[in-house]
Amino acid sequence: MRKLFKIVLILSISFVFVQCGKDNYTITKGKVGQITTSTTMQELEKLYAKDSVVKILSEGAKGNNYFQDDDEYQIYEKGGKHLLTVVPKEQLDSTSTIKSIEIFDDRFKTAKGLNIRSNFSEINANNAISKIETSFSSATIFIDDLNATIAIDKEQLGLKEFNMRKVSIEQIPDIAKMKSFIVWFN
Repeated sequence: MRKLFKIVLILSISFVFVQCGKDNYTITKGKVGQITTSTTMQELEKLYAKDSVVKILSEGAKGNNYFQDDDEYQIYEKGGKHLLTVVPKEQLDSTSTIKSIEIFDDRFKTAKGLNIRSNFSEINANNAISKIETSFSSATIFIDDLNATIAIDKEQLGLKEFNMRKVSIEQIPDIAKMKSFIVWFN
């Protein structure tokens, strides 16, 4: 009886660790791995204490450059692999929550398997696309159930022209790859 209890206990603990490890890379609406909509920039550094967090800070509202980029917190594994780029809602504020997270590592994925390496057929088959907007160089796909945007380079669409012509779902080839995958926390 005691031996059975030990086996059950070991299996239970193993299951918890497997689930926790899996949860570190899950993407859902309002959550990327361990990061949620209530995570602050201070907590981000604690969550990724074993990894490298590179801060690229702006001058904020006091700076001279009105069109300056947002602060970025780039997270790298110890081996140098870029995992995520996190942008806070408020610049130069360690208590700020998160505005957006750009995914760079294919281990981060949704329950349906969507990750940075997914092609358009996988995106379209498993997600409700709410709209597509175009820029000069890419088409941006909006996925409301994740509050995410996925950009696909126009060259992946077979369009070499540098214009703002609209792109429809039907024009996107199934094999088109993502240029970027951003989850928004607003």
